[in-house]
Amino acid sequence: MEKKQRNLVIGAIAIVVVLIIAAVAVMGLGGDGDDEAEPIQFGYVLWEGEIASTNVMTLVLEEAGFEVDMVNVDAGIMYQSLASGDLDISVSAWLPATQANYWEVYGDDIDDVGINLDGCKIGLVVPTYMTDINSIYDLANCSDELDATITGIDPGAGMMTNTQDAIDDYGLDGFTLMASSSAGMLTQLTTLYEDEEYIVVTLWSPHWAFAEWDLKYLDDPLGVFGGEEYVHSLAREGFSDDNPEAYAILERFSWTQEDIQSVMADIAAGMDEVDAAQKWIDANRDTVDAWLGL
Repeated sequence: MEKKQRNLVIGAIAIVVVLIIAAVAVMGLGGDGDDEAEPIQFGYVLWEGEIASTNVMTLVLEEAGFEVDMVNVDAGIMYQSLASGDLDISVSAWLPATQANYWEVYGDDIDDVGINLDGCKIGLVVPTYMTDINSIYDLANCSDELDATITGIDPGAGMMTNTQDAIDDYGLDGFTLMASSSAGMLTQLTTLYEDEEYIVVTLWSPHWAFAEWDLKYLDDPLGVFGGEEYVHSLAREGFSDDNPEAYAILERFSWTQEDIQSVMADIAAGMDEVDAAQKWIDANRDTVDAWLGL
């Protein structure tokens, strides 16, 4: 009897040992979360320039060996997600004026990595055939021709806040800011431009639309839309410690108006976004190698 009980005990111990070894093996196969890096969460807004820059930098980071998830979000969500750590990086921050409202709320909790593009601008834009409108003040005199409407983009864009301020500050009583999307705004501009009808839109530089059509910015004597804008690269706090190599690439990323407009023009002509980005990378190998630190 004692021998039988002893054998039962030994058998039970053996089963426990096997279960422990199996559990450890499963944990080893699954990883502990530290040895295998998570994909970089790369946030961007659906503006033509940001689509171009994010696709280029995604390919550059992938070339460096990183896995990247591109995440398109509204501008406000982009800042909120960087501050909370749900997004890792972005190269889509327009400052100091365009997205100032978001920076004021979330900026203390975000790492401003640096400027990746200068010489940018935002404002209200009309076709040059509208010779009687040269200033935002002039819009009040053409309310009927414009249906008292300013065609905007996505409602969360900082530029929409600037435009609503312009309506108030310039006394454009009765005017409505029509929220849409970048694509929707351009469709409306295309349709009315073909018939030389009156239209005013929110637009920014760089943008391929200025090469496609004869357009002009309206004078902004009150400075509602600010002066020169810069596009900044941002990262969540702690990203530089967690991923120093990717952070260093982001720090080195900087390009010109000519560079970004080249990619934007190819996309606008119908080329796939990734193909357009890869075309630019192939044609600018020295610049990309410098970003990579080679």
